[in-house]
Amino acid sequence: MIATHQQDRLHRPVLVLNASYEPINVCAARRALVLVLKGVAAPEENAAMHVHSAHHAVRVPSVIRLLEYRRIPMQARSLSRKNILMRDRYTCQYCQRAFGSNELTLDHVMPRSRAGETAWENLVACCHACNNKKGSRTPEEAGMRLARAPRPFSLHTSRHLIRLLGKSDDQWRKYLFY
Repeated sequence: MIATHQQDRLHRPVLVLNASYEPINVCAARRALVLVLKGVAAPEENAAMHVHSAHHAVRVPSVIRLLEYRRIPMQARSLSRKNILMRDRYTCQYCQRAFGSNELTLDHVMPRSRAGETAWENLVACCHACNNKKGSRTPEEAGMRLARAPRPFSLHTSRHLIRLLGKSDDQWRKYLFY
């Protein structure tokens, strides 16, 4: 039980700031702790919890700042299940209910059986029930409607997700530009 509780702490989101205090990413607390212990980053804000080893207790950071400025090139996010689920906010795009990642599938809006591509513009998060209902038909043929048209994961999308995550952590607010 204790190990599971500590694991939950290590999976909580941590805001990553560039040396210039610009928000650039969100990572798991485990990764943030590694960056801090390696001397690559410094904690700016700490959560009200610790992780424990046999001899030490370390505060879990909520916000870290890289000690050296990193130039972040404009880059497209890779097409992956995780990124599609993040883009769609872990919400079925047909029934608009939120689910855990293990309760969602990816749906090809234009079915693969009809030459539908595996691309940002053709993939959406979908619950099992809606995916079964839609089958190998288009949403129109199945009498279903998409909540919003799928599109690529852009820098705007990334910043929007960081802002959404920040609404649940008050310590992030002063670093995010609403």
